[in-house]
Amino acid sequence: MNKDKALEELFLANKQHFDDSDAFMASLTKRLDAVEYIKQHQEATIRRYKMAVVIAFIAGIVSGIIAMTYILSTPMDVPVFTFKNQYFLLQWLSENSRFITATAISLLMTVGITSFFGNIQELMSMRHSLHHQRTGM
Repeated sequence: MNKDKALEELFLANKQHFDDSDAFMASLTKRLDAVEYIKQHQEATIRRYKMAVVIAFIAGIVSGIIAMTYILSTPMDVPVFTFKNQYFLLQWLSENSRFITATAISLLMTVGITSFFGNIQELMSMRHSLHHQRTGM
């Protein structure tokens, strides 16, 4: 709303004299071409964002499936990672490596999927605002 009021005030303050000269039409045509270029650029940007989001989502799902398959296919008594040190904390990490790795992968997939849907909502709002700019609503 504030942007609409600011634009309205800008147009009211700018009192141009319209005449039938070719310079005015050339200037108007140039401005309309610039607006069309910006709209095309916005549409191309939205398409690139969509493609990047879909690729990231698919890559995340595939890598999560591969990691979970690896963890579930190894024997239960074999840790996913080990340390050559007998320090208590490192030994505990080694003993619980399967649980820690599965939890970390699950958390990363959750964050990835959440950001995926956040990006989809952002793209939809960009598309919605672009549609409103076109229709003048």
